[in-house]
Amino acid sequence: MGRGACGINSLCRLGDEGPICDCPRGYTSIDPNDVRKGCKQNFVPQSCDQVSPEHLFDFEVMQNTNFPLGDYEHFTEVTENWCRQNCLDDCFCAVAIVNSGGHCFKKRLPFSNGMIGPSVNAKALIKFGKDNSTLRSGGGAITKEKDNSTLILVGSVLMSSLGFLNILLPLITYLVVSRVYSRKAKVTQPHPVMSGMNLKDFTYEELKKVTNEFKDEIGRGASATVFKGVLASDTGRCVAVKRLDAKVRENDLEFKAEMSAIGRTNHRNLVQLLGFCNEGEHRILVYEFMSNGSLAGLLFGESMPNWYQRRQIALGIASGLLYLHEECSSQIVHCDIKPQNILLDDCFTARISDFGLAKLLRLDQTRSMTAIRGTRGYVAPEWFRSLPITVKVDVYSYGILLLEIIFCRKHFVEVADNEDEMILADWAYDCYMQKKLHWLFKNDEEEINDINEMEKYVMIAIWCIQEDPSLRPTMKKVTLMLEGTVEVSAPPPLS
Repeated sequence: MGRGACGINSLCRLGDEGPICDCPRGYTSIDPNDVRKGCKQNFVPQSCDQVSPEHLFDFEVMQNTNFPLGDYEHFTEVTENWCRQNCLDDCFCAVAIVNSGGHCFKKRLPFSNGMIGPSVNAKALIKFGKDNSTLRSGGGAITKEKDNSTLILVGSVLMSSLGFLNILLPLITYLVVSRVYSRKAKVTQPHPVMSGMNLKDFTYEELKKVTNEFKDEIGRGASATVFKGVLASDTGRCVAVKRLDAKVRENDLEFKAEMSAIGRTNHRNLVQLLGFCNEGEHRILVYEFMSNGSLAGLLFGESMPNWYQRRQIALGIASGLLYLHEECSSQIVHCDIKPQNILLDDCFTARISDFGLAKLLRLDQTRSMTAIRGTRGYVAPEWFRSLPITVKVDVYSYGILLLEIIFCRKHFVEVADNEDEMILADWAYDCYMQKKLHWLFKNDEEEINDINEMEKYVMIAIWCIQEDPSLRPTMKKVTLMLEGTVEVSAPPPLS
């Protein structure tokens, strides 16, 4: 289960004097001075919300190549084309392995044990980005070829339909003028508060003014962009305006139902939703503004927060998840717990954001790989195993996040002093089993002096990231263990 002779994401072939290491297409050496440290992507990773991935990604086909072990999904009696398309549609798939027996093995990053040789009876399909210049950080992409073909098509239609347009122009003019007047009339009317909750129904024009025409961008994700705004009608209160991509939601009734569920939540560890816009193609959410940014900025910044502060943050997140799972009027599974979705208010209290958006961002909640919600490294195994998606997926993500809070480092780093330290969960578990947790706190005297407390938190995290969902505790039990109300027993081995 190691990384192989040449490190992660690499290819190894046997030479006369030992292994010869190389990187597949789309990857470069992590350390140019030592090719055995592995490879890293040099293209923008595939987003789980990208459409038409065939325009953005392709596969390098390598004969007599394999990456044994570490596959997360296996299909039998399928064709190579089927395997290729399945991997292309799966944002988590980095490599697909096919062989003459009709087997298809899918592997995600980081993939390991790469080997090339005449005795290897397999073919590797390694996914790479076609052209980084066509990628945008929001997850969309438009190729030049597509642009040109679109322009040609539009031009042909316009030229051939010029006579018909002469008839339509008066009608179009009338419709446009009517729509402008109706919008003006709508703006002058007061906007109602959604019944049963304190959510304001904003117009698009209102939010354009609030955000200075969406100029002050403060965040961007695969399906939305966040802007800072100021509510002049509310004594200059700052808000975060989250504009969802146009493709996200088209069903008005379902959008309002989700707004209703989110609007009824009320907890000190949740970011409060203040209002929304559901006008035409515009789907926009308005949240209270969190002045201290995200937890990612605090944990992975230059100055390390003290242990007391990190403990309070861990407990606050657990309390917020407990509320979503068991205490609010309608159970909410977050599906994307990670440091970027934990915000900090003026007092550095942890506030969970983007809860209730799992259904909003993807209507077809099937078990297909393209319906996976979450972020690499934090996604629970059941997403890949056709198992029911329950609140336990949030427990798994919380366990990974708890390790990041304990050690103030990311769950995966491409460059590390030792390969064993690249994946935080594996490293922490190994150190726990060997009774050498002090290895994880080389530069933190505060934690070394309280190693027993550290061990308890690591044990809680290991319980949360168990492969079997039934072995993971509920967030209520996690909260009680963090508070010290319930004793933390020794967790079972990670499978």
